Formats: sequence, C-alpha cells, structure tokens
Amino acid sequence: MLRDHRWRAALAFVLLFLLYQGAEGIGARLLDYVTVQAIFMLAMVAAAWPLGRWLGFRGYDAYALEWQRATPVLLAGGLVLALLVKYVAVCIGMAFNVYVARAPAVPSMASVSFLSSIPWALVATFVPSIAEDIVTRGFLYRALRVRWAPWVFVLSSSALYALNHIYRPGAGPVEWAMLFCFGLAYATAVVRTGSLWLAVGLHWGWNLANVLIGDILPYQVVSPAWSSLLSAGAHLVVLGLLFAVPLQFEREGLSPGPA
Repeated sequence: MLRDHRWRAALAFVLLFLLYQGAEGIGARLLDYVTVQAIFMLAMVAAAWPLGRWLGFRGYDAYALEWQRATPVLLAGGLVLALLVKYVAVCIGMAFNVYVARAPAVPSMASVSFLSSIPWALVATFVPSIAEDIVTRGFLYRALRVRWAPWVFVLSSSALYALNHIYRPGAGPVEWAMLFCFGLAYATAVVRTGSLWLAVGLHWGWNLANVLIGDILPYQVVSPAWSSLLSAGAHLVVLGLLFAVPLQFEREGLSPGPA
C-alpha cells in the first residue's frame, strides 16, 4: 500500500510541476501569450483536485486546503500582513535609495487606474500563488504522507520553493537567498497553523502588492541586490511574527491524511 502511494504521489507531483512550469516555459517564454499562461495555471489548480482524490484524500485536502471556520481569517490575515509589510519595505527602500519614487504617467488618472486594476490583480495573483503553494508546500505537507520534523519540513519546502524557480538559473546568490527566505516564512506559516491557507494569504498578498504598489507608491529599483535583500528581510520579519500564531504542528502533528 505504501509503495503504491509513493509511485502515485511521484506521478501526481510530476504532473502538477509540469503544468505549473508550463505557464512560464511555454506560455511566457516560448509563446509570449498571457492567455496560454493562464490556461496552464488554471489547469494546474484544477488538476490538483482529482489528483488529490487519486491519492486517497478529499480533493484539495491533499494539500492541507480544508475549508474550515478559521480559513477566511488565515487567508485575509496573511493577505493584509503581506500588503503592509511590502508597503513598509518599499518606504524603507526609498529612504535608503534602494528605490526612487516616480510620478505616474498620467497623475490625474492614478486613482482610476488603481481602482480598475484591483479585480484583475486579485485573480491574476491568487491563482499563481495557490498553484505554487500546492506544489512547494501543500504537497510535501500532506500528500506525501510523511511525518516531518518541523524544521526538516520548513527547510525542505524552502529549498523546493527556491528550486521551483527554474527559469532563474543565473539569478545569483542574493536572489536565491531571497527566495529561500520567502520559503522559510511561507513554510513556517503551514507549520504554525496546520493549514496551507495562511501561506496562501501571505504569498498572495506579496504578489498582489507587487502589482498594485505602482499605483499607490510608484517607484523604480535603483539597486536590485539591495532590493532582494530588503524583500528577504521583510519575509524574515513575517517569519518572526508567525511565532505569535498558536502552534498546531507539535500539538497535532503533520497529518498525512487517511490511510
């Protein structure tokens, strides 16, 4: 039974990974077509449900995405926290000349642009965020049916998250360190809550801020290296704040799901 699950899990992971990577590899780099990118991302999230059933779970439960009473609080809390941290990080970056402010192309239309972009930005950032969270965190946490030690899961998930950015091979050590710090914060959110939803909220909020911040506080990057370090530091701050969340991991353990 365990061997059967292992090969099923391996096949499921490969399929989800290929669909996720296809969004950028085929949709963006090969075809340069946003619609194809969206199709791959939506297909990946949609495929996760029957694959979860195939692995013996109730669909998205395979990735610790059970919808519970606390789910809206976790999702919204992570979203708001990430938006605030990103805004503060940009303000600090401007103070230290990591970023420089720039005026909107049409100042009088700035508020209109901001309001009109929110619905699109909410969807366009949510789907890739939850897709990547399923592949790099939820799958390891639940679908593999492995009872991880907390620190082993956090480090493993963080490494997988960094390596998942396969189209950044020449990014350099600073950006790889930044991605690893992102992974530390998001994986710790899973450990602290026993759910993927807080990590989804944090990831979604950061990606959403990257889209909307140009309308709220337009800026351009002056020092890419320091910008990456500032983003890494912001996530380490989030990591510290997460220790205020009641620890679910040690109390109930990493549930591998039904046998």
